[in-house]
Amino acid sequence: MASSTPLTPAAELAAKNRAHFPNESPEYRKARNALLAEEIELRRHIERVAEMRRAMPLGGELPEDYIFEGENGSVRFSDLFGDKQSLVIYSMMFGPQRERPCPMCTAMLTSWDGMAKNLRERVAIAVTARSPIDRILDFKKERGWRYLPLYSDGTGDYTRTYVSAEDGDVPGLSIFTRRDGKIYHFWSGETSGEMADPGQDPRGAPDPDPLWSVFDLTPDGRGGNWYPKLEYR
Repeated sequence: MASSTPLTPAAELAAKNRAHFPNESPEYRKARNALLAEEIELRRHIERVAEMRRAMPLGGELPEDYIFEGENGSVRFSDLFGDKQSLVIYSMMFGPQRERPCPMCTAMLTSWDGMAKNLRERVAIAVTARSPIDRILDFKKERGWRYLPLYSDGTGDYTRTYVSAEDGDVPGLSIFTRRDGKIYHFWSGETSGEMADPGQDPRGAPDPDPLWSVFDLTPDGRGGNWYPKLEYR
C-alpha cells in the first residue's frame, strides 16, 4: 500500500458490512460496526509501520562472524542465512543458570515451530540460547519442536553485542540482511519496560507471539496475571 494512495474512510468501509448473527441487538450491531472501523484503522496503521520499517536505511555492518554450536557442530553467523537474504534470529531465555527455559519464550517458539516451514520459504530463522547445545537440543526434543533450528551462543559474543551487554538472561528478536556479500543489522525489538503503558506488560507491536493476539479477541482479553507455563494440570 503506497502512502500516497487515497483511502476510503474506515467508517465508510465499515458501513458496507452486511454481517449479522442470530438474536443480536441493535446496540450490539452499532458497537460492532464502530469496532470494525477501528479494526480497519488498526490494519492500516500496522501496514504504515511495516512500510516505515522496510524503508529504513541499513543498520550497522555485523562486526564479526560469530560462532555458534548447532546440532551438527560449529557454524558461523553467516551460515545461518543459507540461501536467503534475510535472517530472523531469536534469543530465548535459557541461560546455563536457569533450571528450565522461560515459559513465555517456550510458548512463542512453540507457535513459531508450527509456522517455521512456511517462514523458511522466504527468510532464514534461527533460535539461540546461552546454554550448552546438548541441553538446548534435549529441550527441543522434549517440546516436540521439529522445524526450529536451535543454536548455542556458548561464548556469549553475539548475545552481548545484540541482546544484552551485561549478558543478562533476557529475550531478543533481531533481523539481519545480507547485501553484496556483507551482513547488516536491520531491526531489533527495542521496547523496554520504561515504555510500558499503565496496567500493561511491556511489549512491542505487533506482538510476535500469536497467543496474545488470539486472547485479545476474547471477552476476558489477556488477563491480568495469566502467563504461559511449561506444564499445565
